[in-house]
Amino acid sequence: MPASLDITVPGKAAKPGKTAPKASGPGLEEGGFEDDLRVEDRRAIVSRRRLLAAIDDLAERQAPGPALRAAVLDLLKQALKDGRAEVRRRLEAGASGTATVRAESYLVDQVLRVIYDHVGQRLYPLANPSTGERLCLVALGGYGRGELAPHSDIDLLFLLPYKLTPRSEQVVEEMLYLLWDLGFKVGHATRSVRECLRLAKDDITICTALLEARWLWGDQELYRELRRRFAKDVQNGGGAKFIEAKLKERSGRHRRFGGSRYTLEPNIKEGKGGLRDLHTLFWIAKYLYNVDDIAKLVERKVFTAAEVRRFEKAQNYLWTLRCYMHYSSGRAEERLTFDMQKQLAPLMGFTAHAGLMDVERFMKRYFLVAKEVGDLTRIFCSAIEAEHDRRSRFRLPSLRRRRKVEGFALEGDRLSVPSGEVFAEDPVEMLRIFRVAQKHELDIHPDALRWITRNLKRVNKALHADERANELFMEMLTSKHDPETTLRRLNEAGVFGRFLPDFGRVVAQMQYNMYHHYTVDEHTIFAIGVLHAIEEGRLATEAPIASDVVHKVLSRRVLFMAVLLHDIAKGRQGDHSVLGAKVAEKVCPRFGFSEAETETVAWLVLHHLAMSDTAFKRDINDPKTLQDFADLVQSPERLRLLLVLTVADIRAVGPGVWTAWKAALLRDLYWGTEALLSGGLAADSRDARVKAAKAGLRERLQQAGWSAKAITAHLRRGYPPYWTGLDADTHMRHASLLREADQSGRPLTIDTRVDRYREATEVTVYAADHPGLFSRIAGAMAVAGASITAARIFTLRNGMALDSFYVEDATGGPFDQPGKLARLSAAIEQSLAGRMKPLQELEAQKSPIPSRLRVFKVSPQVLIDNKASRNHTVVEVNGRDRPGLLYQVTQALTRLNLIIKSARIATFGERAVDVFYVQDALGGKIENKVKLRNIEKKLIAALQDGDCSLARKPAEKKPAEKKPAKGAEAKTKAKAAAKLPAKTVKAGKEARK
Repeated sequence: MPASLDITVPGKAAKPGKTAPKASGPGLEEGGFEDDLRVEDRRAIVSRRRLLAAIDDLAERQAPGPALRAAVLDLLKQALKDGRAEVRRRLEAGASGTATVRAESYLVDQVLRVIYDHVGQRLYPLANPSTGERLCLVALGGYGRGELAPHSDIDLLFLLPYKLTPRSEQVVEEMLYLLWDLGFKVGHATRSVRECLRLAKDDITICTALLEARWLWGDQELYRELRRRFAKDVQNGGGAKFIEAKLKERSGRHRRFGGSRYTLEPNIKEGKGGLRDLHTLFWIAKYLYNVDDIAKLVERKVFTAAEVRRFEKAQNYLWTLRCYMHYSSGRAEERLTFDMQKQLAPLMGFTAHAGLMDVERFMKRYFLVAKEVGDLTRIFCSAIEAEHDRRSRFRLPSLRRRRKVEGFALEGDRLSVPSGEVFAEDPVEMLRIFRVAQKHELDIHPDALRWITRNLKRVNKALHADERANELFMEMLTSKHDPETTLRRLNEAGVFGRFLPDFGRVVAQMQYNMYHHYTVDEHTIFAIGVLHAIEEGRLATEAPIASDVVHKVLSRRVLFMAVLLHDIAKGRQGDHSVLGAKVAEKVCPRFGFSEAETETVAWLVLHHLAMSDTAFKRDINDPKTLQDFADLVQSPERLRLLLVLTVADIRAVGPGVWTAWKAALLRDLYWGTEALLSGGLAADSRDARVKAAKAGLRERLQQAGWSAKAITAHLRRGYPPYWTGLDADTHMRHASLLREADQSGRPLTIDTRVDRYREATEVTVYAADHPGLFSRIAGAMAVAGASITAARIFTLRNGMALDSFYVEDATGGPFDQPGKLARLSAAIEQSLAGRMKPLQELEAQKSPIPSRLRVFKVSPQVLIDNKASRNHTVVEVNGRDRPGLLYQVTQALTRLNLIIKSARIATFGERAVDVFYVQDALGGKIENKVKLRNIEKKLIAALQDGDCSLARKPAEKKPAEKKPAKGAEAKTKAKAAAKLPAKTVKAGKEARK
């Protein structure tokens, strides 16, 4: 017997074939099994009597032993198989998720009772059991509630009156072995009543499990004793402690599973807004009120009848979804991954409609249900807290003595109103109560929230036109008192989407890709929170420039409104930036914005991706890049606004998206553009920066003991882009690296350095420059399992290449293990020496793309731009990411006799977006149309080539909108801008003035 077994004692078992008495609920005060009453046509699932009769027949024909055990086991396996097939058939025929989990629980109940009787009466019969040999089989946890998902574990308690006897130990052991052989995952304990009570007092998990205890079989009186003593010794007087523990447990669980109910691959059981939140509600209700049905909370005035219906509807939806997830995956899968979303959307009844994919409509429905769960648990828990005189930790002593705050009643730390008539008579009060709560850092009473919900229909066009209401909304949006929390409260109460209908269209709107972590509404609210944090200086380390210039913008409300509206048109057919600008033109005047302010907001929404696109996809050391961006921005004010908007937008995408590398690129773009807009010449600005960089390095090299001759020689090596494109610490490291390489006479030098700040490894390669160098290095890194996230390519005046790469491992962390680094260096050396063929190595490593990546379709796309740079042709490739993709693309460029002078490498979820600045063999642009078409053809072929193994780490920038071509995109935006009111088009002229 396993050492972990915690064994027990037998008790009175019902005779084979005898049905136990039934009761009205899972409390089973009379000792029945309630789930039998809720399952239709039970015997079509399993008949315990027929099963026992079949075992009797086997027992008459065979003596006890291995043969009989195997025959009984086969019989039970077939019964389980047939029963589970019937339960699944019912679900697929339209049965609810609730009916499914109850049917599954009923099936397991019957099998367990059969096993109990078979073991206790046939294998270890006992004619006259003593008092100490009584035994009771009890279901715990979700199974105790009579809810069991298809592949979930079962939790069992073998309940004893006293100590474990040898015969009870034999019964428990044999039952467990049979259950394991049947494929069950069993959580089990063998304890006496006294042990159960002692552990329940010290362990909240055990306490919760016993709270849901349900009698299955065996000695009913033993079970009743446990229930009576649990109510008296544990439940009585322990309500406040239990509530505190469960709410603390819930908060910790939410943090572990993402902290938001709007994560795009949610855990539907443990995540925020999932089933466990409903279970928490049920546990508290059962502990405090001894209710087994949530509907009984209406009598307690905790829920209304309508809220109970909302609870049951949400729970049924989640159970249905969870059952389909278990059936589709063949295991207890709780995370709704991208590949599973695609698979389940049609099963849950969703089709493509109105420009949205079936999976996007399906997930929007899920997030709305998760929001409903959040609303219900918040109302319930707040009501319970209020009833039991619990208060939030944050108190305002100066306000506690006041009965009213700006006309609203103050109950504890919550604002309230006497009745719903307050909102019915003056709907503006529905906004004002949130504003007052924001100003005084208070919460809102659950009763007030209910009345707001019941009066949402009054948030209509009349309220939209109300000047007071619009002023209140702008005060909340631009407040210096945590606008994020207030807007989230507005959203959860349903007011936000009704007051601003365009925002209502993106509530719970997901984007089906691996880049975005949250729904559109949650991302937008997060972005407002980030903007507030920038203003307060809390992001001065991560975003120093934005933290400085945010205080120089001329209109805060323009900035806040632009952040609010930047993604307002997501999910519509067309370019969301263009459509969002039109929404801004319509919405801003309603909130009192002047024509000039409205024009600026619309411009920011139209171009909210321009700065990140330029910084992350273009060579900002190219003067033409800076000039083009300056021509678009046209004024320092718009540059400041766009920078802060860009930082807020990117940081709100999700964890790990904002990096120091990205911050540096945006910083350099900002400084370069600011110099142009302030009247400086690009060349002068660049020359000054080159001079400053050299002077700083000269001083450091002198301190390091370099001779004047060596310093001068080194400073002559780099072209201007090298000096302006790197920081002083990197220049110093490179100087040491190059000096060591020269002294040793090595033809190849490879240096690796783990950058803990960027959470990546920097790999520097110093080698003789030649065509295909970049491609060979990229191939070697792919073979070694390194994922390139950024690359800087420099050719020095001595004909040597100095290339820097930032790489990560397959999980997105630093590529820092000594063995891996050694393999990486060896792979680069072998590839450059021609001793290794990267493509062949990658093919040998080939393995299928994970299913969660396979579901995404990224059409290969090549964009060639000869206007973005004066001296280079800019080639942008878009395709589904895979190991070796960068190698195959750069190899294609090499075979086309193109020289890569600069590169921008990025991965946005499943989409790889890599940009190359190339020249022909003579150092010029590629102008020939035939050759340009050939470049596009070859690169498309490379993008479509066979997939290798795992895809590389998701990166940073937003995935590109689907665009026909770079030139076509520019024309489309130009036409769209032309359709906007003249005041938007003239924005640049006004800005110059």
